[in-house]
Amino acid sequence: MRPGLVQQSVVEPNCDGDKEKKKKRRSNRRSKQSTPPPPTSVNGLHGEAPECLGDVRTCNHVTASLSSSSTKQHVLDMRPPMDHGWDMHPPNEHALDLCPSIEHELTRASDVGFSSMPTMHICEKANPVEEQNIPNQHVSDFGHRVMSQSCPEPVFYRGSPGTSKNNYMFPSPHIEGSQKKYFDPHWSMEAVNDALKKGDAFKVLFRVNAHNRLEAYCKIDGVPTDVLISGIAAQNRAVEGDIVVLKVDPSSLWTRMKGSTGMSNNPAPVEDCSILLEDGEIASDSSKDSLHVGSFNGQSEVVKAVSRICSLISTFPSKRPTGRIVSIIERSPRRDAIVGHLNVKNWLSYREFCRKETKNKSSLTLSDSEYIHLTPTDPKLPKMIVFVKGLPDCIKKRLEKGDSTVEMELVAARIDEWDEESSVPLAHVLHIFGRGSEVEAQINAILFENAIRSSEFSPELLSSVPNIPWEVPPEEVQSRRDLRNLCIFTIDPSIAIELDDALSIEKLSNGNFRVGVHIADVSYFILPGTAIDIEAQVRSTSVYLSQCKLPMLPPMFSENLCSLNPGVDRLAFSIFVDINYVGDVVDRWIGRSVIQSCCKLSYKQAQDIIDGISNVDSSNITETGNPQLYGHFKWPDVVRSVISLHEISKILKEKRFSDGALRLESSKVVYLFDDHGIPYDSMLCGQKESNFLVEEFMLLANRTAAEIISRAFPDSALLRRHPEPNTRKLREFEAFCCKHGLELDTSSSGQFNQSLEQIREKLKDDTVLFDILISYASRPMQVATYFCSGDQKDSENDWGHYALAVPHYTHFTSPLRRYPDIIVHRTLAAAIEAEELYLKYRGSLPKVSRGEKVARRCFTCIHFDRDAAESLEGKKALSAAAVMHGVPCSESLADVAAYCNERKQASGHVKDACDKLYMWVLLKKKEILFSEARVLGLGPRFMSIYIQKLAIERRIYYDEVEGLTVEWLETTSTLVLSLANKRSSRRGGPGKWRALEDIAFVVSPCDVKIELGVFGGSSSEQVGDTGVAAQASDPICKSVISNTEVDPGVFPLTVHLLSTIPVVLHAVGGDDGPLDIGARLYLSSYLR
Repeated sequence: MRPGLVQQSVVEPNCDGDKEKKKKRRSNRRSKQSTPPPPTSVNGLHGEAPECLGDVRTCNHVTASLSSSSTKQHVLDMRPPMDHGWDMHPPNEHALDLCPSIEHELTRASDVGFSSMPTMHICEKANPVEEQNIPNQHVSDFGHRVMSQSCPEPVFYRGSPGTSKNNYMFPSPHIEGSQKKYFDPHWSMEAVNDALKKGDAFKVLFRVNAHNRLEAYCKIDGVPTDVLISGIAAQNRAVEGDIVVLKVDPSSLWTRMKGSTGMSNNPAPVEDCSILLEDGEIASDSSKDSLHVGSFNGQSEVVKAVSRICSLISTFPSKRPTGRIVSIIERSPRRDAIVGHLNVKNWLSYREFCRKETKNKSSLTLSDSEYIHLTPTDPKLPKMIVFVKGLPDCIKKRLEKGDSTVEMELVAARIDEWDEESSVPLAHVLHIFGRGSEVEAQINAILFENAIRSSEFSPELLSSVPNIPWEVPPEEVQSRRDLRNLCIFTIDPSIAIELDDALSIEKLSNGNFRVGVHIADVSYFILPGTAIDIEAQVRSTSVYLSQCKLPMLPPMFSENLCSLNPGVDRLAFSIFVDINYVGDVVDRWIGRSVIQSCCKLSYKQAQDIIDGISNVDSSNITETGNPQLYGHFKWPDVVRSVISLHEISKILKEKRFSDGALRLESSKVVYLFDDHGIPYDSMLCGQKESNFLVEEFMLLANRTAAEIISRAFPDSALLRRHPEPNTRKLREFEAFCCKHGLELDTSSSGQFNQSLEQIREKLKDDTVLFDILISYASRPMQVATYFCSGDQKDSENDWGHYALAVPHYTHFTSPLRRYPDIIVHRTLAAAIEAEELYLKYRGSLPKVSRGEKVARRCFTCIHFDRDAAESLEGKKALSAAAVMHGVPCSESLADVAAYCNERKQASGHVKDACDKLYMWVLLKKKEILFSEARVLGLGPRFMSIYIQKLAIERRIYYDEVEGLTVEWLETTSTLVLSLANKRSSRRGGPGKWRALEDIAFVVSPCDVKIELGVFGGSSSEQVGDTGVAAQASDPICKSVISNTEVDPGVFPLTVHLLSTIPVVLHAVGGDDGPLDIGARLYLSSYLR
C-alpha cells in the first residue's frame, strides 16, 4: 500500500452496533456542548453546515445539528418517461410544440439535480448524514481505518491562525497549534500513469448520488457493477463530473449490495421494495461513461485486472465493489458553474453579537478571514465557503446594512480550491441572478449552470449573412437536381419556424413508391472554419425553453435562408428511396437538389388527412384549417401524398419492429403560458399517427446516411450508437415483472419489445401501471452517443444502435439545430464528390477502353463498390473530396463527437430543469394539487410513489413523526399508519421528531368538499391572446393541473406495493432553497 493512503473500512450494517454508537455519540454531545448557544439555523432548518460566525481570531465555529428532515433529498423528473436518448422519435422535433416528435435523448441523471429519482430500496438508510458532519471524521493511525466521531449537536471551536493557506479560516475543527488534514494527498502523475498501466487503478467518471452526497459511483469499463465511493475521505475532494483515478478496495472491504439477503438493514427482499436498483446507480446518465474513459484496450495487465474484479463480483454477487479516489485528472466544468444560496443569517447574527460585545454602535469592519457558507441548489455538490471580502460590492453593501434578504438571492459561484486541510471547498461569488422565486432568475441560473451560450450573435458574425432577399444562384441550379416540379411539403408543429425536412412521394410504373426525404442544405451556407461555423460548433445544438429557443444558428439562417419555407426556392440534400410493397428499399439516390415546398402542414392537419376529416374534396381556403398552397399543386395532390406516405410508413414501422426494434413510449407533460410567460396549466400529451409518419422517414434517412458515410469514410464518419442495456439492472426489472405475474423476455431488443406489447395488452385496464413499467424499463438503458468511426475501429461490433436494431446510425435530418448533422452533410457531399472524381480519374487512364462502363454511383448506391473504394484512384478521390468539403480527421472528429455529446446532455438538462421550474410555478400558484399516486416502493421508513398526472416520482418519509404510529409487516410487505395519542419511544432526540403536517395533509371529513374548492382553477381557461393554448389541439392532450375530486384516505391507512393512495402536491423552496415538489399523504380524520 502506498504511504499516506487511507484504506477505508466498510463495516457491514449492524443494528445493535449502531445503537451503541448512537449512545456514545449522545454522551459525547452532552460532554462537548458549550455556550453561548448557536444562532438559529438558516431558513429555520436543522442540519445546516458549520457556519462561520466571524474571523479566525474571534469566531466560534458552529456545527449545527443534523435532522433527518433536512437530509432527505427529493429529486423530480419532469421529463416524459419516454425521453430516453435512443433516437426513437423523428429528429425534426420542435420543442415549442405541445407534442413534438422528439428524439429521445437520455439524460436521466441530471447534473443540475432535476432528473428522475434514482431507483431506491425503501429499507435502506434513508437519512444519510450530510457531508458537513464529516469534519468530525478523522483518520486514525490504527489500520488506516476511517473512524466516525460525528457530533451532530452544536459544538464550538476556536480556530488558530495559520491553519490553512493565507491564514484563511476553513469550517473545520482545528487543534490549537496543529494543521489537520482531512484528505490524503493526490498521487503524482507518474504514480498515476504507472498504476493505470498495471491495472492497479482506473480512469473513470465520478458520479454522485443526488439523494446522498456521501455516496458516489464510478463505472469501470468491462465491469458490470458500478464501484461505490463512500464518504468524503474516500471521495478525496472529487466533484460530480470529474475524471478521476479510482483505486478499488480489496474484496474483504466491499459492502453489501442494497437489497441483498443476509446481515443488512434491509428487512424486505429487493423485489418487495423497489422495481430497480440503488439510489446511486443511475443507469441513464452514462453518456460520459460511454466515452470509455476507463478503457485501455490491448493492455494485458488492465484486462487481467478487470477480469479479476469481474470474477470477484461473480463469486460474491451480494457484494458491491468499493474504492477510493487517488487523483483527479480532469476537473468537471461544474466547478465553474455553481448556483446556490448564501447562508447569511448566522453571519449577521454573529456580527450583531460582536457589536454588542464590543459595545460598538457603529458597524464593524470586514475581516479578511470572515466567510459565509454557500449551499448549492444541486444536491450532488458539496457545501462551500466564500470569503465576505471577496463578495461582489452589491452584496457586501447589503450585508453591511444587515440585509438578510441576500439569502433569498440565487448567486453564481466558482470553486477556487479544495486543499487537504479543508473539509469543504473554497469558492467565490461571480454575480447575482435574482430572487430564487423569480422565473427569470431561475432560467438564467439554469443556463449558467449548464454553460449554455445565451448571448446574441455578434455583428461581425452576422455580417457574413447573405443579403435578403436571396435567390438560388444559377450555377447551383445547373449543378443540382431540380425538384421544383415535385409535390414536396413539410409536416411540423403548428408554430414551427425552423423547417429542416420535407417529404415527397411518387408511385412508379413497377408498383413501387419513390419516397423523397429533403433536408435543408445548411452546409452550403456554413463553410468549415468560418466564424459562423465555429460559433455553431461551440453552441453545438439549439436549446429549447418551452416558450423560446436559443438557436445554434442566427435566425436569418435557421428561419429564412436555410429553412424549407413554402413558396420559395431552397437548397436541399435529397434522399430518394424506392420501396416495394413489403417495405424493402430496392434502390436509392442521394444528392444535392433545388426544391420548392408547396405547403406547410401541421401535425394536426396531417392527422386530419389520415383520419379522413380533411379529404380531396376539402376547399383550399386557409379559414377551413387547410394550409396555403403555392405553385401549381392543388389540395388533392397533398392529400393523396399524405395518405400514401402514411401507408408506406406503417409498413416500414411494422418491418422495423419485426427486425428487432424497441420502443418505450409514454405520455409527456407540456405547458401552457400566459402573455407574461408564466405557465397556467399543463397537459399530458401522446403522439399521433402523423408524428409516426414523419418519424419513420427520418429514421430511414438517418440510417441511409450512416451506411453511406461509414462505407466511404470508415475512419472519419460521425456515427451514433446506443449500447446494450445494463445487464444486472435489466435482470432485476425482469425479476420484478415475474414476481407480479408479468412475463418479460429481454434476450434481445426485439424480444423485449414483444414482451412489453404483451404486457400492454394484459394491463389494458391498468394504464397507470403500464406507464410505470415503461418508465422503469428505460432505467437499465444506456444513452445514445456520437462517436468517430476511426476512434472505435477495433470495436465495430459496438457501433450498433440497440433500440433501433440497426448496425449503423447517425443524425442527418436536423442541421438547423444540431451541429453533428452539418458534419454528416459535409461527409455525404464528399462521398458524392468522390464519385465524380473517381469517374474522372478512371476516365483519364489509358488502359480503360471506350466500351468499359464505369459505375457513376459507386459510393452512395445500395451496392457499395468496395473494389473502387480500395483502388488507388478511389482512395485518391475520397481523400481529395474529404479535404474539399472539410471532413475532419479521425482525431479531430473524436473531439467534436465528445463535445457534442456533452452539449446535447446539457441541453437536455436545461429542458428538464425548465420543466421542473414550470411545474413548481404552477403548484406555487395553485398552492396544492390533489392527486392519486401509485406506490412503487415500500418500507418501514419511507415510501416511493409515482404521480401519473405529472409523470414524476416522489418519496414520503413517515418515520419519527409526532402522533403517528408506523407498523411495518415484513412478511407481507404491508405498511399500516395510525394516529397515536402520544409519541412512541423510538430512536432520535426530540429535535428529530417531525410534525404530522410535514408528511400528511389531514382534514376533517366534514371539510373535504370545502378543501377541494379552495385550490386550483379551470384547466381550460384561456389567459391572454397568445395562441399558446390553441396548441392543445395539435397532440392528444388532457389537462392535469385541475383539482378534480380525489377522496382522502382514512386512518389506519394500510398500504401495499402498487397500492393507489391519495396525495397532495405543493411547491417547495424558491427564496429559501432549491426548487422542489413536495408530496404528502391526503387523509381525513375526526381526531384532527
